[in-house]
Amino acid sequence: MIELRLVCKQAAVDAVSDALEALDARSVSVEDADAGSEQEQALFGEPGMPPPAHAWDQSLVTALFADRSLAETARSAVQRGYAADISDTAIYAVAEQDWVRLTQSQFTPVEITPQFWVVPSWHSAPEQARTVLRLDPGLAFGTGTHPTTSMCLRWIANHPGQASVLDYGCGSGILAIGAALCGAGRVVAVDIDPSAVGASQTNALANGVHIVTGTPELALETYSLVVANILATPLKVLAPLLCAHVAQGGRLLLAGILERQCDELIEAYAPYCGLAVLDSREGWILMSATR
Repeated sequence: MIELRLVCKQAAVDAVSDALEALDARSVSVEDADAGSEQEQALFGEPGMPPPAHAWDQSLVTALFADRSLAETARSAVQRGYAADISDTAIYAVAEQDWVRLTQSQFTPVEITPQFWVVPSWHSAPEQARTVLRLDPGLAFGTGTHPTTSMCLRWIANHPGQASVLDYGCGSGILAIGAALCGAGRVVAVDIDPSAVGASQTNALANGVHIVTGTPELALETYSLVVANILATPLKVLAPLLCAHVAQGGRLLLAGILERQCDELIEAYAPYCGLAVLDSREGWILMSATR
């Protein structure tokens, strides 16, 4: 495999990328050409905040080709067509690797509690694990590695046997599956993304548990535990809806919230319940209320 790298002005990135694809590139990726330097430019802001910029001033466009001749032809073509926009080019041979094994090596078992672990399918569970949630990385959010997910799972593992659970914004279904593995009764997982709904059902089957999956209109009742691990802005909008799903004496569990957003959430939920911080990790907090 041969890699062609081009330093390109922002205005021409889309056109150059399209041209490379038309010239038989197997893949094209774009990143900040100044990454790792003092000129590095943040493109995405914090959750709930507007992005500081829509694109980098100059981008590193990387294309993969089957052989060097294709890469050389592509470089000549885009240099002719976009001479004023391309400041540097380079061609490298990419060492052959077992990409599947390399990707898998980045995901190892995640300890939620000493007895509860999230384990990819290609790993053996640790000897001390009594509850094992099998989950591989996929399109939907939630593998147990993010602080928001692990905090929710830890609470669920420490409060087993919930009568009923609603996982609102389920992503991979990890929280719903975790609740089912911890002895919950009826478990419902909903998401606005059809791929998340499908991933949740697939992952539930792989773990040998039954959960009901679907879009949010499926959730029509109240539950002893309602958990939503999304982001602060949608959590504020959803305050009346989520609180209405909590049964009398039930628990509301919210995550995806930065420490600095704590007061915003307390204020948004004040008409319905009294939120408090239960846990914090790496700048993220877990908030909860009892109805």
